[in-house]
Amino acid sequence: HVQLVESGGGLVQPGGSLRLSCAAFGSIFIINDMGWYRQGPGKERELVAVITSGFITKYADFVKDRFGISRDKAKKTVYLHMSSLRPEDTAVYYCNADVQTMSNPSRKLPYWGQGTQVTVSS
Repeated sequence: HVQLVESGGGLVQPGGSLRLSCAAFGSIFIINDMGWYRQGPGKERELVAVITSGFITKYADFVKDRFGISRDKAKKTVYLHMSSLRPEDTAVYYCNADVQTMSNPSRKLPYWGQGTQVTVSS
């Protein structure tokens, strides 16, 4: 069983910064891509950023030059560094990871965190 635990959300003023963290726990063999998605009020879930096991990153156009994704393989943790936050960034942010488990090492399976609320408001 694999669990992703997110932290770091909260209320921030426009123009402010936050750092989200997501740590993976469980019977993990390999973590492949890790990423962040978000779902705003009344909207569908959308990709924010992804980082591969080789540290290649990809961003949604709406967060380029404002957000940065990084990972610490030893800690099995992915981070989302958010700056210049806007009210439209308000959403629940979800962590995602493609994981090969000890019990099924040949298969990549997606896992999701429980979500962390980010609210950008004055």
